[in-house]
Amino acid sequence: MTKLALRARVVFPVAAPPIEDGSVLVENGRITRVGRQVPAGWPVEDLGDALLVPGLVNAHCHLEFSSLGRRIGRKGIPLPEWIRRIIEKRPTGKATAKAIDAGLQESLRCGVTTLAEICRTETDAYRAAVDGPRLVLFQESIGFSQARAGSAVAAVEARLVELDGLANSMGKDRLRLGVSPHAPYTASPSLIRELVSTALGRMAPVSLHLAESREELELLNDGKGPFQVLLEERGMWDQWVIARGSSPQDYLRMLTRSPAALVVHGNYLDHPSLAMMARHAGAMSLVYCPRSHIFFEHKTYPLPEALDLGVRVCLGTDSRASNPDLSILSEMRVAHRLFPQVNPEAILRMGTLSGAEALRWDEVGAIKPGGWADMVALRLPTGATGLPHELLRSVLRDDQPVERIWLGGRELSTEPAVAHAGK
Repeated sequence: MTKLALRARVVFPVAAPPIEDGSVLVENGRITRVGRQVPAGWPVEDLGDALLVPGLVNAHCHLEFSSLGRRIGRKGIPLPEWIRRIIEKRPTGKATAKAIDAGLQESLRCGVTTLAEICRTETDAYRAAVDGPRLVLFQESIGFSQARAGSAVAAVEARLVELDGLANSMGKDRLRLGVSPHAPYTASPSLIRELVSTALGRMAPVSLHLAESREELELLNDGKGPFQVLLEERGMWDQWVIARGSSPQDYLRMLTRSPAALVVHGNYLDHPSLAMMARHAGAMSLVYCPRSHIFFEHKTYPLPEALDLGVRVCLGTDSRASNPDLSILSEMRVAHRLFPQVNPEAILRMGTLSGAEALRWDEVGAIKPGGWADMVALRLPTGATGLPHELLRSVLRDDQPVERIWLGGRELSTEPAVAHAGK
């Protein structure tokens, strides 16, 4: 048996109040006790002036773009135009596997111990991620025309069977599955409903990009605009798919049947839509991607309103196609800078427990007895003083990277992997 006790200036369990001069006891990869006392005979490591928080949870990512050196397009680029460029630059084959591997390594170095990935076709890269973050692979599906719904669903179900083998070999503590009808401008209502049924049969989560741009709202309401042009260019347009006068709320209703639904971006959700999400907060979560939101120059995000209504909000990085890196800590810091009125502990919850709850992964996202010992140490700025929430605020105002990371009680390196000659 392996035993370990970590002591920090403040332990933030997230699922419980913070503990000053707190300790976390770990045995065989799991947390056995959280408090101030350490039993005799336990080896104790004092982390000093640090905050010990749960491993970070990235609730939305596209790892296939992780090899990009810079974001695609200019700041403020319209989403349909950006998608054209994404289609041109999307990697294939070995380049995809290399990018996924790079993204998994980067995520771990940033303290992300659980990650929700929009999965397209590549499996070998995920299979190689034995030492990577815990994964939820959301099998993506695209099929806008009504005629495509049946074949698209069949393809997803066949793909899930293939991924079942991967999940069984890696273990359910390492990898789980979900489905992702991509967005209203690429997935018909018929396809979305069918995939929700597929998810329900598996008790798996569903991820859907929704209310991401003004152009999407125009397509739903009027059946025209830049997305209609893009769909025609791609040979995908079907004028009968979307009823005129549709809105994001129509798609939220489709998601209410799912065991767990992640509404990704939600940049243009109005008050009635957010109120609807709040009514279904037990099974529906909003994924906010702060730096991607800034890159596209969307209107101010409705974060305070969503939280006030009781919507579960978690954080995602989207991808390096719209973001400089895959750090959830950086997303937390940007959210804190943009919304200083939001309690810093609520920001921490968005980057940890809320993401775990959205993904229905009970053993991660919090420092609690019985949970996996996935944790991150954040160094306090020199001279930081005050109550726990004030110390957390000082870390969110700082720019230091995560200092130390544990996954299942095993400490991981925060240094980039070294490429060896001939490898």
